[in-house]
Amino acid sequence: MRFSRFFISNVCFFCLLLLPCSLTAQDSSHVYLDISKVILEERFNKDISSFYTTQKGAINELYPRMVFEPGIQHSGTLPNDWVTKRIFLRFNVCNNTDSNSAVYFCPGYYFTKINLYRVEGNQLIPLPDIRPAINERDGFRLIELGPNDSALLVTELSGVKTYNNLLRPRVIGKDHVTAFVAQLHGKHNQQNLITYVFCGLLLMMILFSLTNFFQGGNKEFLFYSGYALFMGGLLFLQTVFHLYASPFGFFIEGYLDFLLQATGIIFYMLFMKKFLNTDQTHPFLSKLYNTGISILVGSMLLYTVLHYFTGNYVLEYLVEILSKVLLLTLILVYLVYSIRNWKEKLLRYLFWGNLFLFIFSTISQLGIVYDAQFRKLPGLLNASIIYYELGLFLELVLFLAGLNYKNRRNIINETKEKETLKAQNLLKEYEKEIAVYKAQQEERQRISADMHDELGAGMTAIRLMSEIARNKMKENTPIEIEKISRSADDVLNKMNAIIWSMNSGNDTLDNLVSYIRSYSLEYFDGTNVECRLKAPDQIPDRELAGDKRRNIFLCLKETLNNTLKHAEASLVEIDISIGNELCIRIADNGKGIDLDKLRQFGNGLKNIARRMESIGGSYHIENKKGTVTTLILPL
Repeated sequence: MRFSRFFISNVCFFCLLLLPCSLTAQDSSHVYLDISKVILEERFNKDISSFYTTQKGAINELYPRMVFEPGIQHSGTLPNDWVTKRIFLRFNVCNNTDSNSAVYFCPGYYFTKINLYRVEGNQLIPLPDIRPAINERDGFRLIELGPNDSALLVTELSGVKTYNNLLRPRVIGKDHVTAFVAQLHGKHNQQNLITYVFCGLLLMMILFSLTNFFQGGNKEFLFYSGYALFMGGLLFLQTVFHLYASPFGFFIEGYLDFLLQATGIIFYMLFMKKFLNTDQTHPFLSKLYNTGISILVGSMLLYTVLHYFTGNYVLEYLVEILSKVLLLTLILVYLVYSIRNWKEKLLRYLFWGNLFLFIFSTISQLGIVYDAQFRKLPGLLNASIIYYELGLFLELVLFLAGLNYKNRRNIINETKEKETLKAQNLLKEYEKEIAVYKAQQEERQRISADMHDELGAGMTAIRLMSEIARNKMKENTPIEIEKISRSADDVLNKMNAIIWSMNSGNDTLDNLVSYIRSYSLEYFDGTNVECRLKAPDQIPDRELAGDKRRNIFLCLKETLNNTLKHAEASLVEIDISIGNELCIRIADNGKGIDLDKLRQFGNGLKNIARRMESIGGSYHIENKKGTVTTLILPL
């Protein structure tokens, strides 16, 4: 009996010793994580249990009914149907030192709600919400234990509505949070550098497009700058706020990224409509892009409603994925259309750009859907965003090539249009000049005909009546009648010369030479001066405008008049030569001219010089065994 009592008492005492441990551990593993040994970070592996639920209510009401399973059921990226669930993790921690120890708990990314509780019996006691003094403080919560203390902790998590939620719980040394964050972001330095360089290229394209828009007012450049702005903003924000635990980082990752991408693609479709002038040249593409814009606008509205007013992330994700798949389908349709219209060179440039964008966007989308498989690829190949950036870069290069081709084609077309317009304006000017010339010719014809019919007949009648009167009076003829007869002859000769010069039918070089020959011989007829005229046997058939013909004749007439009045010559020689210019040389054998007293001859010589200058000719006079006058007119 004594032995049995002693055995029972010992068993009971041993059970009492084990009771605190069993009560503390409850259903969890007996593995404790010693936070005093954590320097930089320590991950939870098997020393944690998890529970997922969609139930609502206070945690102390739910906790007794929770059945935790060992380990983390979805370590890494959470499945879409688990994104909106409440996640509970349970783990043991201890401090085996004689002083207080503290670490920061980080569940992973992206979790907007992180509540820590200490299990006391069946009750969960909230731990103080203490966060580190860094920009990304919202992703960490403090765990602090006293000397030789241990605790069973439960954390409640709620994730951002994104397919990038990563559940990788760990604890970080209290003084090493900044180093941990730097190390975390440092893994993506190469990827981030490439993205920043590409964002710089997009910024250049924005400035280039805006410059072209303000210079030429082409809306296509405004649309392209909008496309580059939103796509560059998306890539830049995703890079800067990647794994960034802050409200704005959560907003970008959960909602804004899709809207930026969709808005950028809308601007791209508007640009393509304007760039290709689809409303006029490609109605099918115009309908295609209008359909794409409608799909994107509808997707953004539905996405916003699902995001803010429902908890159905699976449907929200499906809207995003389907809209991207439909856009890829539209690109594929455009590629087929471009192949069918391969002769148009501008479409070929955009075909290759869209083809590369389609290929690499598809790879990027596959990287999102099959994230676990892609993360196994080496280096930058495991980053889905790099594939998308590569597609955008190639599309940008080929767009610039297409833009260069279009600009060259526009310059050629504008030059042709300007030349055509210039030729049309010149033609109109010529037509106006011809019309004026015809009107002048008709007026000259009318005036010459009126002078010939009216004045000529009158002067002939005066001359005839003066001759009749002189014959009747014979010896008693008054001197006035003689003057009237001579004046009538003189006026009639001058009038005939004017009529000849005004008649457009005489506007030829041959007619001028013939008239000079006739006038010169008749002018010296009945005088003591012999006139000799030498002209080419063959005179070129060239038109000579009336003003030139008239001025040449009047200059010749003035020269012959000066010879008869002042030269005291017995011989006048007129030599006419024709080549590239008309040259009329009038030489007499008179007393010559005093070149020092040239101005004393009055207005006659001045008129000759002025007339020749007015028609682009020249006049020269010299003293050479008489007077030699030369008239030159370029033909």
